[in-house]
Amino acid sequence: MSASAPVRPGGRVTEGERSSRPLWRRGRAAAGGVLLLLGALLVPLSLAATWARAELTETDSYVAAVAPLAGNAAVQDAVVDDVTDGVMAHVRLDGLLHAVPRAERPALRKHFTRGLREFVDKQVRQVVTGRGFPAMWNGVHRTAHRTLDGSLTAPGRSAVTLDLTPVVERVKHQLSHNGMGLDILRRVPRAGVEIVLLKAPDVPRIAAVYKVVQTGALLLPPAAALCLAGGLLLTRRRRRALICTGLGCAAAAALLAAALALARSRALDALPAMISRPAAHAYADALAGPLLTGVWGVVGAGILTAALAAAGPPTTRTLLARRLARAADGR
Repeated sequence: MSASAPVRPGGRVTEGERSSRPLWRRGRAAAGGVLLLLGALLVPLSLAATWARAELTETDSYVAAVAPLAGNAAVQDAVVDDVTDGVMAHVRLDGLLHAVPRAERPALRKHFTRGLREFVDKQVRQVVTGRGFPAMWNGVHRTAHRTLDGSLTAPGRSAVTLDLTPVVERVKHQLSHNGMGLDILRRVPRAGVEIVLLKAPDVPRIAAVYKVVQTGALLLPPAAALCLAGGLLLTRRRRRALICTGLGCAAAAALLAAALALARSRALDALPAMISRPAAHAYADALAGPLLTGVWGVVGAGILTAALAAAGPPTTRTLLARRLARAADGR
């Protein structure tokens, strides 16, 4: 007779009582395994949702993520090109070429345009590489993120842009000290240069994703914690459960890292040809950097948990069983 089987006062154990307890134990173990599996899957998902919520709703977090890009050479080159293009779009040489014979105007126009562009490019680069640019950079992105937050929460469909007007105004201030820049100053509008980050038709789709992310960031972390805790409480072989759970969390986080790499590659490939690829790569790395750090942290923590559980001492129940066996042999 099994020592764990229920015994009636008369000393008899019914067949139903013999079979019900193993079934209950198997059901408990299965429920614990399911909860641990769900918890392992929810850990990286909750991390991604929390990161996305911080990037979309916390302006300070976003600005801190993109602040180092002010010193990135690829980003600086892209800003210089965008601002120079915005200024040159308003340069007109008709007045200068009025006295030139019509046949010679195309060649002179090309020559003057190239010279003016080099001049403006130099002035813009001085501003972008200057000491005051990081502050302008942070201010531009702070304004853009607040606009994004308002667009996602408001019912309208206003586009989200990166307004480089402060950079243009600083360039205009520099050009005002040079005679060549006076005519350019008068022609550049106050609106400056804007880079479209989110087109108006795309706002509703992003707003729907934003709501899902907000809900996920609130529900997924506690759900993951409850699943892991519940699974460990239900399972009887906790050492094995810790090993499997640690490896499961590491595997799920590694899959998330692979999915992020694939999504990053496809998103960059889908960008218009006019956007600088090196600058886009720098942006993607800056924004996704905290998430990838957290993901690889989960991978490391999962592997460490599994290793410690595998190398740890046997459970108290195993020690007790060995002691009882030795005592029985000594009798």
